Amino acid sequence: MPVHTSVSTRSTRGKGVGLGLALLSAVAFGGSGVAAKPLIEAGLDPLHVVWLRVTGAALVMLPLAVRHRGLLRRRPGLLAGFGLFAVAGVQACYFAALSRIPVGVALLVEYLAPALVLGWVRFVQRRPVTRAAAIGVVLAVGGLACVVEVWSGLGFDALGLLFALGAACCQVGYFVLSDQGSDAGDEAPDPLGVIAYGLLVGAAVLTVVARPWSMDWSVLAGSAEMDDTPVAAFVLLAWIVLVATVVAYVTGVLSVRRLSPQVAGVVACLEAVIATVLAWVLLGEHLSAPQIAGGAVVLLGAFIAQSSAPAKGSDRPVAGSGPERELSLPETTA
Repeated sequence: MPVHTSVSTRSTRGKGVGLGLALLSAVAFGGSGVAAKPLIEAGLDPLHVVWLRVTGAALVMLPLAVRHRGLLRRRPGLLAGFGLFAVAGVQACYFAALSRIPVGVALLVEYLAPALVLGWVRFVQRRPVTRAAAIGVVLAVGGLACVVEVWSGLGFDALGLLFALGAACCQVGYFVLSDQGSDAGDEAPDPLGVIAYGLLVGAAVLTVVARPWSMDWSVLAGSAEMDDTPVAAFVLLAWIVLVATVVAYVTGVLSVRRLSPQVAGVVACLEAVIATVLAWVLLGEHLSAPQIAGGAVVLLGAFIAQSSAPAKGSDRPVAGSGPERELSLPETTA
């Protein structure tokens, strides 16, 4: 006798799987900086580490690019933009920041992106935002001030902070471009195909910028120090390519398919916490109490900024916006 499963039960299971995938994605992304920093300190240029990461992941995802080759004809602009901003820009700026400031600080600065997305929606798309979302932006900026300890005259490397802010701006492009075509139904571009071609475009751009032929390849044959513990360099590189890039992107995409973009984005904010904890445990990068508190406020601001906006198709009015209008945040894929 067949057993019938209710729609609500299947929906609950789907959300549970989605949350699990989103958490796995956050853990995978959060471990990238911890594995990359020892390679940078061992002698590799940050751009070379980025090139190795993106090119390795592009080769792994190449079969998906072949499968979705029709995207080249239908969405060339989307693929180019995704490769330039969501892949090459985010990774290059983030890894450059890692070479100058602690992992946790770099990632917390990068997570100003949800607040910056609201700025894009409000001032570029000219759509209203909720008061709660605006409060989230204020909290995120205030938390960032604690993270960088502005009262001590910006003790962190100013160029490192600029690189981290650059990563945040490129991540805004990632969010905005991820939303392109999401309301096209069956005609929407397959996100896995977009990621695969984004990695290929990013690898091509980074090849010109990073000039890998000048890289000290001997570093990969040796070991790198992780808090005074030697680790084989190729093991760290394999982690960055397979786990922190391929697994992170794929699980992130699949989680968004099962959750709303806002929920998946909120869970992704745990990446900053995970990266900070891993850097503390594995690299010995200790943050002060005000910095930890500031990081918590940044994440709280990001949480409010993303979760307070109505989802697409919502009938909920936007507070303080006059006539009832909807706000739809760009959909995330990680």
